[in-house]
Amino acid sequence: MSAPATITIGELLDQTTAKFPEKEAVIYPEVGLRYTFSEFQSACNRVAKGLISLGIKPGEHIAIWATNVPEWVTTQFASAKMGAVLVTVNTSYRVHELEYLLRQSDSTTLLLIDSFRSTSYTDMLYEICPELKECEPGKLEAKRLPRLKNVILIGDEHKPGMFTWKDILERAAEVSDEELTHVQNSLDADDVINMQYTSGTTGFPKGVMLSHKNIVNNAINVAACQNITEQDRICIPVPFFHCFGCVMGTLASVATGATMVPIISFEPLKVLQAVQDEKCTALYGVPTMFIAELNHPEFSTFDVSSLRTGIMAGSPCPKEVMKKVVDVMGASEITIAYGQTESAPVITQTRPNDTIEQRVSTVGRILPHVEAKIIDPATGEVMPQGEQGELCTRGIHVMKGYYNMPEQTAKAIDNEGWLHTGDLATVDADGYYKITGRLKDMIIRGGENVYPREIEEFLYQHPKVLDVQVVGVPDEMYGEQILACIKVKEEEELTVEEIKEFCDGKIARYKIPQYIQIVDEYPMTASGKIQKFRLRENAIKELGLGIK
Repeated sequence: MSAPATITIGELLDQTTAKFPEKEAVIYPEVGLRYTFSEFQSACNRVAKGLISLGIKPGEHIAIWATNVPEWVTTQFASAKMGAVLVTVNTSYRVHELEYLLRQSDSTTLLLIDSFRSTSYTDMLYEICPELKECEPGKLEAKRLPRLKNVILIGDEHKPGMFTWKDILERAAEVSDEELTHVQNSLDADDVINMQYTSGTTGFPKGVMLSHKNIVNNAINVAACQNITEQDRICIPVPFFHCFGCVMGTLASVATGATMVPIISFEPLKVLQAVQDEKCTALYGVPTMFIAELNHPEFSTFDVSSLRTGIMAGSPCPKEVMKKVVDVMGASEITIAYGQTESAPVITQTRPNDTIEQRVSTVGRILPHVEAKIIDPATGEVMPQGEQGELCTRGIHVMKGYYNMPEQTAKAIDNEGWLHTGDLATVDADGYYKITGRLKDMIIRGGENVYPREIEEFLYQHPKVLDVQVVGVPDEMYGEQILACIKVKEEEELTVEEIKEFCDGKIARYKIPQYIQIVDEYPMTASGKIQKFRLRENAIKELGLGIK
């Protein structure tokens, strides 16, 4: 086993560019953009200098709220070169979530696209910061977000208070190559460089601080588990705002010299077209994405025979889907990965020569430089082989902590450096891990982690709601869907439609409950605690959801 990498992301890009200057680094089929490594490096350097020209210093937080546009991946490597911490924003976020994230993260700069689907991002930002309409770009003084100074609109459009992308590229001329080199050389692999928000059971999302070392090593190891080399072409339809996209995807491509082929926002047809036209050898996705691709009526008209490997992650993979990916798509070496944002993200992964049974019934073995153990959650004692307990992990992949949340960090990482995942698991004699459940009641809907407490606290704000309990119920398409069981205040009447309307536009669409039940009481324990598992069981029977 080779020693862990101790280089920064900027150094990694420079090393790969020196090895493969004329090889294709980035291909965007939808917009006809193609970068060699040399061209990509130049683009990243230019954006890095543009950011420096705004007065952004190493360690400062800059947020990005966009789909997988070319500027996202350029900003990822540009910010890493000049030392700004990239704070990634979920594209489903709405006003309430965006304001919280920008304030809690102390972001001084926000890069954003104008809109996505039917949602205007700029309108939401103007709602939070009306001062933006009256200020010069770079001089924002917002009452609700006092730290935010710079807003950069990706694209050519001019909007009040915002820099355009072109402004940033033009400002790059104010900063010399030597200045950028000096800044890049001052960075350390242990510096925090990426921050992603994961919802907490308290309902308050937490900013996971990841270092160069965390994510560079995870990218290298995840690529190695798929036997990725510079000959590979990786199709990345998963969002960059999660580690799946920006660590296992873009960073793993740069680490190996592979070509990345991102999809701006997931559509099965776009993925199939890209795999065929660009002869992609690897494809990433959550099971829902693979199902949508395989079930597309035009699937059989595409030639996807170039596929060899890839990663399925985010939620458990049904056996028949895995078989189809291997037999029908031809991705015979497809792997399963498991982890969480706090572990940068992958802890375990299957290998290309693992059997289909191992790939669907386990989440593989631990990565290099990763330790794992299964403990009794009550005593902390290590469980005997095959016995269920909480999965804990330690190593170079474990986050630096939650931003400005020392108590939450101390709960997650113990004094000996073990990250407590909150997942229940077993391990067999060959070192294969199985995830068997969750200590807490997190719902995974289509690869998105949904925390019941966050939705409960939001629904409590409805004036007619007395009490609310949120649980996950099985769903063939998304793995799980959200069920809200609501008690209504006395002498009030509340309809399902009213609740759906209340949610619409205020919380991300994937967090809006699919099922809403108005109930008189909850199943309770003798000591008066609500039995969420009973709520789930009852709903499965009532709704006829006996899938698993």
